[in-house]
This record gives sequence, C-alpha cells and structure tokens, in this order.
Amino acid sequence: MSKNKTEKVTITPAKGRPMLHWVGKRPLTNLIAFPPQHIETFDPVNSGQIYNNRLIHGDNKEVLATLLANGYRGKINLIYIDPPFDSGADYVRKVSLRGITGEAKIEGENYTFGEQIQYTDIWANDNYLQFMYERLLLLKELLASNGLLFLHCDTAKNYHLRCLLDEVFGANNFANEIIWKYTKFAGKNSGFPSNHDTLLVYSKSNEYVFHKTRIPVNTPRKQTGRVWDKELKKAVQKKDEQGNLVYYDQTDKEVDDTWTDIQIVNPVAYERQEFPTQKPEGLLERVILSSTNPENIVLDCFIGSGTTAAVAQKLGRRWIGCDINKGAIQTTSKRLQRIILDQIDTIQKKQPELFSTNDCETELLGPFNDIDPKVGALSFSVYRVNDYDLQIQHNEAVNLACEHIGIERKKTDTFFDGTLGKNLVKIIPFNHPLSPVDLEEIKKELEARPDEDRAISVVCLGMELAAKAWIEEWNRLRKGQSAVNKFEVIELRSDNKYGGFLKHEPAKAKVKFSRIKDIVKIEIEDFISPTIITRLQQQAGLLQPKIDDWRSMVDCVMIDTNYGGKVFNISVSDVPEKKNDLVNGKYELQDVKKDSNVAVKLIDMLGEEVLISKQI
Repeated sequence: MSKNKTEKVTITPAKGRPMLHWVGKRPLTNLIAFPPQHIETFDPVNSGQIYNNRLIHGDNKEVLATLLANGYRGKINLIYIDPPFDSGADYVRKVSLRGITGEAKIEGENYTFGEQIQYTDIWANDNYLQFMYERLLLLKELLASNGLLFLHCDTAKNYHLRCLLDEVFGANNFANEIIWKYTKFAGKNSGFPSNHDTLLVYSKSNEYVFHKTRIPVNTPRKQTGRVWDKELKKAVQKKDEQGNLVYYDQTDKEVDDTWTDIQIVNPVAYERQEFPTQKPEGLLERVILSSTNPENIVLDCFIGSGTTAAVAQKLGRRWIGCDINKGAIQTTSKRLQRIILDQIDTIQKKQPELFSTNDCETELLGPFNDIDPKVGALSFSVYRVNDYDLQIQHNEAVNLACEHIGIERKKTDTFFDGTLGKNLVKIIPFNHPLSPVDLEEIKKELEARPDEDRAISVVCLGMELAAKAWIEEWNRLRKGQSAVNKFEVIELRSDNKYGGFLKHEPAKAKVKFSRIKDIVKIEIEDFISPTIITRLQQQAGLLQPKIDDWRSMVDCVMIDTNYGGKVFNISVSDVPEKKNDLVNGKYELQDVKKDSNVAVKLIDMLGEEVLISKQI
C-alpha cells in the first residue's frame, strides 16, 4: 500500500435476481481510491514484515476501494462483517477514568463521564439499503473465488439484507443461513423475546473452502444399577430438573446451522472491550476455522472492538480490519498488541533460539508452526485513508454543537444532522473549514430531493473565502419570500449568536527525557486533558470523579525509540490489562543510539492523542 496518488476503481454491476428497489438506488460503477497513509507500526520482533496485517482508519467504502487499487481484488479468503443493523439504537461508548470506581446516573442510565457516540444506526430505510448495497458490491470484488462472506445481522434487517446479497452475489451462491441462539436477560415487554442473530453466508462459486466442525455433547444413558461398572464410572454424572442422578456419555456431533453453544460476551468477561456490539471470540473462532486455512486473509470492514482481528491473529490467519471510528481503531490496536506480546512470550519460552536471527518472523511462520500452529505474523501496521485523524471526534462535536445551538437531531436522515426552527441543518466536519466542495455536496443532495424547499443552516468551524463567495452567488439567485433552499452559515468561532462555544484545547503532557550512556529514561511528569475536564464540568450537580493522579486520564502509552516524523514504530507498549490499572509513567530503554529522536505517544480515555518527542 505505497501508492501516493488517487485512481479510479471499476466495480462489476450486480446481475443477480431478485432485485430490490428503493428510492435513490444508484449503481456503483467506479469510485476514487485514495492513497493510504502509513501512520503506525507494531513490530516488537523487528521483523520488518509489516505487510501481513493491516488496521485502517477511514470510511470503509473508501478503504475497500483503496484495497482494490492495491492488489487485493479477489485475494480475500474470508469476509466477516457485523454492520449497523438499522435497529433504531444509539451505540454509545462509555468511557471511565482509570483507577476510579463508582458512577453517577443521568436520566436513569448508568453514566460515568464523557460518553461518546461511536456511530448511530438510526437510518432512513432507503439510505441504509444504499449504504449496504455499495459496500457489498465492493466486498464481492475483494472476495476470492473460493472465499466466503459472513454477514451478521438481527431481525431488523435480515430479510432486506438477504435480498441485497441475492442481487449482488446471485441467489445460487447462497451457502447458509446460520441462527446464533443465545440467552439475554432483558426482553421486550410484550411478545416473545428476541434471543438470536442471523449469519447470512454467500460465496462467489460452487467451490469454496469449508471445514466441518464437531462439538462435544452429553447424551443420557440408562443406569445399569452397578455403580462399580467401569463404563458407568467413565460417564458424566449430573442431576436432572427433578434432582435425580443421571449418567451421560460424552460424544460429539457435527455443527449444523443452529448454534446454541456460544453465549454473548459476559459483562465481566476478560475479552470484554466495553464496546456495545462486541461479539464473542468463540463465534468468530467457529467462523474462521470453518472457512479458512492457515495464513489466509480475513477481512472485517466494521472492525468495532477488534474481535475478528483478535481471533484471526490467535489462529494464525492474516487479517485486515477497518473502521471509520477512531476509538474502534485504538481499541483494536491495544487488543492486538496484548495478543501478539503474549504470543511472543510463549515463543520465547518454548523456542528462544528463533529470536537470535534478524529475520525471525520468516522462521516463525515455518518452524514455529510445529510448536503452535496458531501463530502467524507477529506485527501489524496502521493506515489512514482520506485523513480521518480528528483531534476531537466528529460525532462528539456534533452532539455538543446541537446541544449548544438548540438543533433538534433528525435521526431518520443520514445526510442532514437535524433542524433548527424551520431550517435543515448540515454540520461540516470540524477538521476543516467550510469549502465549496462541502457546499456542492449539499447541492447534490438537494437535487435528489426536488420537493425539499426549506432553507439550509450550515454549521462549521471556519470558512474559506471561496465558500463565502459560493453562498453569496447561490442566495443571489434565490430572492423573495418564496425563495427555496437559501443558505445561512453558523461559524462557531465568530457567529454573533452562537459563536465562541467550541474552543478545543488539545491535551498536553509534560515529559522528562534523560540519558546515561546507551540507556534512556523517560518520566511522564504530568498530563492534562481539557476535554475530559470539560465533560466532568458538564455534570454540574452530580457526583464527579476526583482526579488525583494524571494517569487516571490516560488509556495507554507507546514509545518509539527512533521516530522519523511520519510512521510511529511502537517499541514500548504500556497498555494496562485491567480497567482500574494505571500506566507506569516511568520507562527505561536499553541500547538507544545517540541522537535518536525518541517519541512518546499518550492516548487519553476519550481517544485524543498527544505526541512528545526529543532528540537525545
């Protein structure tokens, strides 16, 4: 993924039947592939082989196009996606300070502080179908001829999604409908509780990789009355519902299309990542083992908490994960770092001589498989597509702006953010000033809505002069009381009525560097996140956590001992295992060359990053 210019990617049209229709349905024939920006590497064994596993931050539509333009067309062996379900739920990332217990409550919901909207799957039906249609077309191009796609969905949209899959892949390439039955403790007030999800499985041909799976089961047997019977003693003793002792034989059976032996992630499970839609590792293990071979490539373009990548890593598969949400990328990165370090620790104990060579990862893919076939590449790289590196997450900023201005959120519209009085509201991402490109996008959307006559309030953080001229010309052509779709701009830093509220002050850190010969010592003396402090202050009147230790605001610390200014190569990773554990804050690095540019990256509990470097 080294190309540095955009290019067009062509997409094969869907020809399957039946065909689903909706308002605004558009074929996806070609799109622009943006050059990926390599921003971070985790390669603790210094193999240099960073191409095996990739974590990509960006809109997955653009990421998939970039993968197609960079040699992955027809190369992905397994695709598992768990997309938004259009279920009418707001997914909220609940973030708490490290080392601090207790939580306040707001409107009856558990609340700590700094709740961040990860993404919202409240969609207008037509917009949702177009969203999924475009991504399925791209995924089909990436899938290998003998590969499988697993689409995870619930009862809200499984019937629509199956129609889309029939159209994109062809009904003849339907492979399975898997029912995942689990137990939930909360159900609807009326009707039968919904306690299952559906996995729709499609291929590109009649020949695809599939390995049958068997699971242990206990079958009841008749008691012979001879308790000293050797065969009976081998059986499992259990009590039935009436309390009678029953003996069972342990056997196994082939797994069918109804999975009842895998439960949802327990609230106190070790694998839990505090991600609302997280799926259990056992589910992904079954999917990956049944439909891939070692060293195959697994893709999840809605990576979320990183379960797909985590399981693929443990099973020796290569993986690619992407997400538009920066918090998801950070969560997945931390999770994979822990897994890889555990794998390395296992290798060092069993076969330490493998680490005596400079090309140890190449050897690990061979000899180490004799020790534990579940280990593949021991590194991954992080990329960004189309620059989504925001200092403050867009969705959080949107919520703040709506609350401050008085915008009523419009949860059935994926383009406009809400209404302000009679006006439609469009909030421009705060990582760039309002530009003519943004305005052309609004114009294009209005052209698709010929009956829409409301004025448009455009909310932004800064505005280009060319955008100002564009709006003046647009409004000049729309004079009189009957004029439709006039534009007005709310510039949040200068507007007379609403301006001045959003002054993002970045997090700051005080770091002390010192050297004694080849040993570099790093001490983080202080850290402050104004964003976290602001969120605490917004809970006026509530019991607020008291910050006695700056480390409670820091999620993790990473160090690059030779930072070149572009790609951050993680040499030291301080990621506390438990929620209440704190980062160390003091580090001693061995064998650091003189005049090396040592960089420290701190990520706070809201996902904001601070990078401090010094040549020492």
